[in-house]
Amino acid sequence: MTAPGTGTYTPRPGAAPLPRMITAQALLETKMLLRNGEQLLLTVVIPTLLLVLFSTVDIVDTGSGKAVDFLAPGILALAVMSTAFTGQAIATGFERRYGVLKRLASSPLPRWGLMTAKTLSVLVTEVLQVILLTVIAFTLGWSPQGDPFAVLLLLVLGTAAFSGLGLLMAGTLKAEATLAAANLVFLLLLVGGGVVVPLDKFPQGAQDVLGLLPIAALSDGLRDVLQHGAGMPWGDLGILAVWAVAALAAAGTFFRWE
Repeated sequence: MTAPGTGTYTPRPGAAPLPRMITAQALLETKMLLRNGEQLLLTVVIPTLLLVLFSTVDIVDTGSGKAVDFLAPGILALAVMSTAFTGQAIATGFERRYGVLKRLASSPLPRWGLMTAKTLSVLVTEVLQVILLTVIAFTLGWSPQGDPFAVLLLLVLGTAAFSGLGLLMAGTLKAEATLAAANLVFLLLLVGGGVVVPLDKFPQGAQDVLGLLPIAALSDGLRDVLQHGAGMPWGDLGILAVWAVAALAAAGTFFRWE
């Protein structure tokens, strides 16, 4: 006979398997990001409008060839920055302010698991962005070239770099300061990062400095591959790798959960 209080229906409390927890949190993070109006504006609407506007209206001199061939790689880089840096910094900053991160940190999901879930959410959103922008660019007459593996490597390193910078900002500044700073950086890098305005339009001294920024390395690397059919852009990959390692290390060291 079964002893009293035991049997098939005895509760077995405990945490779910770690992969399931991370997957569930990543799905939740993705849904929250896509339902947020400001985040949607940054991640989808602005890059799409910029791509369509500058490809169809002769506002900026993008050199010889079709404007969309120059603009599409830069807009893809902008989409990565808007999601991995600006959107993630703002969302994480306010989660930290309202105590969401503190509560999640006390759950069975480890802190590194939470950061992994956030990273997966960013990657899922970026995949959707890239698909949407690629379809729009094709309708505008885009003719991409180059090695898809080089493009993937650039996007992954760019995501790591911007994600580290976003988490560093969100984990060290107050939420309101993060909101202002993240949007300001977005606008400055949109203008000076080689996204829609070629870097060669700036003075030589400014070009040397701007070329070391992660957004410039990502947009130039994507442009070299997709527009000019170049091989592996080792220089741009190196710049992105340095930013990624430095930013993620700094975020891991200085991030405050409360």
